[in-house]
Amino acid sequence: MASRASSIVVALVALTMFPEALAFVFPGPLFSRTAAPSSASSKVVMSAAAPLTKWDRMSTNWKGARRTANLDKAGFGYDEFSTFLEGQDYKFARGDVITGTVVQFDFQGALVDIGAKAAAFMPIREASLIPVSDVGEVLDIHESREFQIISDEDDQGQLQVSLRRLEFQKAWDHIMSIQSEDKALDCDVLGVNRGGAIVSVHGLRAFLPGSHLCGVLPTDDIIGQTLKVKFLEVNQENNKIIVSNRRAVVEDQMQELARGDVVQGVVKAIKPYGAFVEISGMSGLLHISQISYDRIDDLSTIIQPNTIIKCMIIDHDKVNGRIALSSTSA
Repeated sequence: MASRASSIVVALVALTMFPEALAFVFPGPLFSRTAAPSSASSKVVMSAAAPLTKWDRMSTNWKGARRTANLDKAGFGYDEFSTFLEGQDYKFARGDVITGTVVQFDFQGALVDIGAKAAAFMPIREASLIPVSDVGEVLDIHESREFQIISDEDDQGQLQVSLRRLEFQKAWDHIMSIQSEDKALDCDVLGVNRGGAIVSVHGLRAFLPGSHLCGVLPTDDIIGQTLKVKFLEVNQENNKIIVSNRRAVVEDQMQELARGDVVQGVVKAIKPYGAFVEISGMSGLLHISQISYDRIDDLSTIIQPNTIIKCMIIDHDKVNGRIALSSTSA
């Protein structure tokens, strides 16, 4: 009797974990491998030919009965659908410029529909040349723009795209055009260092040497100011841009100056070879040989800093922003 009870306990445990094991515990027609369980609540059909796996049992218990698609109602089958997908052109290569529509924002970037299998992702760092904290500052939902593909597909078939790369190239094209025409442009001062200032030119960083600042010094006071500059050097291959504020200002003001004009200026510095005189924001050199016909041993005994003097323009270099002066009393 005890042996019979033990067998019943074993059968109940097997029914819970491995229903197909009942055929071995209680052989016979009642629990044969091909017989269906008598309990109406049981969802497992035992079969010797195709025993259910653990995953099949979990799917049946927790996901409900498996449903299959009605292919007749759909009008096409799996093979036809697969052939249709293979016939679509989803070929995208790194560097391609495509049109996409913004469909969603998140704190890391934006999802862009480009007609691929999956929406492309644009990281926030690729949203603009000028860094932004929110992608919504430069894009709107449902806005269509051109984007550049900057990656290959990942495991989910997703690509990465960029606006910044396109803006970068457009900025360089604009800069090269301005340089070829030798035009002046406005730029914002981003910061200063020992050698000069860092400025933004159409979103690109450029260097403004301290010696090419006109009327100001490279201190924190000029950060945020807008200065007029002209290009000194542009090298796209090395991503190098050098600009001059002095050249832009001097060339603009030199349009009104000519050789032989008598101007008034302020002595800013005394050197052994002459004095530097500021004239309308421009710096001119009054050479020691142009001050007096007599020999001068110490120029500081004749001219003092911050002294207002009259000089004559004897030469000027518009390209380098230099003015040569002569004392009217020489």
